[in-house]
Amino acid sequence: MAACAIVLGGSADGGQEFTNPLLPSGPDPWILRDGQDYYYLNTLGNRIAIRKTRDLGKLADAPEVTVWRAPKTGPNAQSVWAPELHRIDGKWYIYYTAAAAGHDDDAHRGIFVLENSGPDPLGGEWVDRGQLKTARTGIDGTTFVFGGKRYFVYSPYVRSESDLAIVAMSNPWTLKGPETIIARPDQEWERQGGRQILEGPEYLPGPKGELHLSYSGSACWSDDYAIGLLSAPAGANPLDPKVWTKAPGPALAKSPAHGVFAPGHNGFFTTPSGDHWIVYHANPAADMKCTAKRAPRIRRVTFDTNGKPIFGDPVAKGILR
Repeated sequence: MAACAIVLGGSADGGQEFTNPLLPSGPDPWILRDGQDYYYLNTLGNRIAIRKTRDLGKLADAPEVTVWRAPKTGPNAQSVWAPELHRIDGKWYIYYTAAAAGHDDDAHRGIFVLENSGPDPLGGEWVDRGQLKTARTGIDGTTFVFGGKRYFVYSPYVRSESDLAIVAMSNPWTLKGPETIIARPDQEWERQGGRQILEGPEYLPGPKGELHLSYSGSACWSDDYAIGLLSAPAGANPLDPKVWTKAPGPALAKSPAHGVFAPGHNGFFTTPSGDHWIVYHANPAADMKCTAKRAPRIRRVTFDTNGKPIFGDPVAKGILR
């Protein structure tokens, strides 16, 4: 199928053209734009690497630079998942999930932080800031600022299920105050594949000051793995579970007609012209489970008149809109 000539974000972005998927492999993808540069990361298992490009359509041509490797021992020695790059107060931070040496199980997973004060995250020194002191073991941590305060959201293991929890931060590697559960897998679509799972929370600001959190629901090995949405109004206290409203179904789900299965674990990024885009992974066929064959895809995010994000259907291979 021929690629459509699509410009990412308008003429301010240089008339770039794209096709999906961006790479043949890339589970748990993440894109951050800083100035004119896009930084891309995904799960690699035993290390963290970054690709840097000014043209996402040529992401495959950008060298993959390893910036950190898991130690042979310790609490972060294996199963390095879902790295996220953030620019906070002039420094670079990477949040990632890992498991302890000899204990690759839910009871020994946590979220860790690396810090780099250099001008470019591909160089300089990455300092290990250690494991975030979350109330429970868990995965998929992210951070954002809302109402002038910084928060941390992740997916804790709560008995037989995975929920979403939020807590305030005093700095990029230190949590402050009590932790609050804001969502549970209480919808049928969030319980596919034999597990009850909410994971991969990601922050998206609304056009009128609203707070949105996307998340992935169900087991990643299920074709029905999909992306859901939590929303809170402008001025709300994110630590109050009563302010959150969950959409009644997936915001982005599989599309067999387009050859897109198990879309999930997304992130958001903006273009220089101010448009919001979503990046997520998906399988190109049914029953492909939770492997490295999951590939990164992107598409533009729009908002309705009430400020709710619209992700639309996953588009077919070779088409981006």
